[in-house]
Amino acid sequence: MGGKDEILDIKVDDIKTAAPAFHRESVALAHALTKLKNGLAAAGAPWGDDEQGQKFHAAYGPHVKPVEHSAQILIEGLASIHAGLVDMADKHIDNEELIRGMFGHHDTGGGQ
Repeated sequence: MGGKDEILDIKVDDIKTAAPAFHRESVALAHALTKLKNGLAAAGAPWGDDEQGQKFHAAYGPHVKPVEHSAQILIEGLASIHAGLVDMADKHIDNEELIRGMFGHHDTGGGQ
């Protein structure tokens, strides 16, 4: 932050620079989740029906859907952060233009 009269030091360029990373990671995670789901579906039940296979499935099986659900929440969260950052930057620019329009044409009294 700058001087004591400065309330917010919003760097719109930094926000615009950071936003695409959240989009890229959301897309990458979505692709990874799709690949995981497709791979697991293609594999079927490779652990077999023997005692060891049943033990593995008992430990593994109940966790598949919660892990997939959690990954989907992360994907949506990253996409939401991206959208929020873009929206915040745009609104900050709009707000600055509005303020300039309201006060920019007024004389500050220093040049009379």
